[in-house]
Amino acid sequence: MRADRPADRLDPEFRALPLAALADAALSRAVALGAQHADLRVERVVSQSIDLRDGTVTGVSDTTTVGLAVRVIVDGVWGFASHVELTPERAAATAERAVAVARTLAPVAIERVERASEPVYADAVWVSAYDIDPFTVPTREKVELLGEWSQRLLAADGVDHVRAGLAEVRENKFYADTSGTSTTQQRVRIEPGFTATTVDRAAGAFETMSSLAPPAGRGWEYVTGTGWDWDGELAQLPELLAEKAKAPSVESGAYDLVIDPTNLWLTIHESVGHATEYDRAIGYEAAYAGTSFATPDLLGTLRYGSEHMHVTGDRTVPHGLSTIGYDDDGVATTEWDLVRDGVLVGYQLDRTFAPRLGLVRSNGCAFADSPHHVPIQRMANVSLQPDPVRDTTTEELIAGIDRGIYVVGDKSWSIDMQRYNFQFTGQRFFRIEGGRLAGQLRDVAYQATTTDFWGALDAVGGPSTWLLHGAMNCGKAQPGQVAAVSHGSPSARFRGINVLNTQEEGL
Repeated sequence: MRADRPADRLDPEFRALPLAALADAALSRAVALGAQHADLRVERVVSQSIDLRDGTVTGVSDTTTVGLAVRVIVDGVWGFASHVELTPERAAATAERAVAVARTLAPVAIERVERASEPVYADAVWVSAYDIDPFTVPTREKVELLGEWSQRLLAADGVDHVRAGLAEVRENKFYADTSGTSTTQQRVRIEPGFTATTVDRAAGAFETMSSLAPPAGRGWEYVTGTGWDWDGELAQLPELLAEKAKAPSVESGAYDLVIDPTNLWLTIHESVGHATEYDRAIGYEAAYAGTSFATPDLLGTLRYGSEHMHVTGDRTVPHGLSTIGYDDDGVATTEWDLVRDGVLVGYQLDRTFAPRLGLVRSNGCAFADSPHHVPIQRMANVSLQPDPVRDTTTEELIAGIDRGIYVVGDKSWSIDMQRYNFQFTGQRFFRIEGGRLAGQLRDVAYQATTTDFWGALDAVGGPSTWLLHGAMNCGKAQPGQVAAVSHGSPSARFRGINVLNTQEEGL
């Protein structure tokens, strides 16, 4: 990590914007028109994606989104407006529109906005933990690296096709409000990856295998070896793919499972992450992916899982995709418990929802994916914690199983609109016989209800097995918004989980 001052690392094009003048124009105009609260966001989001097929470039996309947004509260009612033009005159006019929206909505507003209190943070600057801004690296150099990965895989026996890609984002955000808070932030995230395919032309079948590398809140250094062993994975993947293509299909039934964090992160995301979003739990958010079985009347009593289950929300963990210094409500971010000793004890909240739960402070979960979208409550880095006493290894978890399956890598999934009944597949499955791995299986899916699954959690691995995985594209709300989020997990052991054969089920 570089030792520069955070302010020195900010994108110079963003620093050159008239941020203070925009804030003064928008906030003063909103107050003059009667707003009791107003905040301004100015954003510049730069993204790039590169895709190769069999070593040939199939697409390069560069996108920049710039704009400002003004939120106001007038007599307890929200108003919102945004614009692409970054001038003080336009900022003031946007504030006028936001106030007009609030006054228009006032006659139909069912309840008045109450917000949790928060200290003032003046002139705060935060920059995420990365070494090399990927946007300073020439596109040609990125294409060459992806091409080299592709050729290494294509040179291996049995690999017929390779897809390789890279997605990266640099997000700059300035926030200022009428309480005196002003924050300037920059975060970088990156997602490299590749998928190899083997084709059995005689049988008319194929199998694929992808990198297990997670997207990360890191810079270009991640692609060149900091935080992931790309060379080791490129060397191992063809042999694993060949074994998978010849592996027998699983027999349906109850199995003990050891689930790797490269798979379990997605189960955490769907069955715990979304289920503990407070807006879902109270039915406020329902149009996109449903509500939640984990309702507030069960807080403190719902047996979510076994005593080994300790899940936290965290917007501060280094390299997390949802990590930020201050959220879009001007709240300093933190870490807190969602499930402790297997019991539901908390939710993810923003400043509007915190008072509904009787809390005096938000835990910093407001986020908008664009200057033209209103902030909503979004997911923190929701993570299962490792064994706090002993650094139990994955091999030790496997050794405790006589007949079971070791699940590695994510693939497809399905969960109901209450985040309760689910099934998940994976990328790689290994038989466990007598406490040892005994070759790969295919066509595996595990199925359970959320509380039965987490109640079957028998043991968790130690810190050495913990991995921060996640996704760049978590969707929520209508109009839809997309957010990046990480989920940490150790390896974990579950007893007596129902396993389906996906070929038999026609999945």
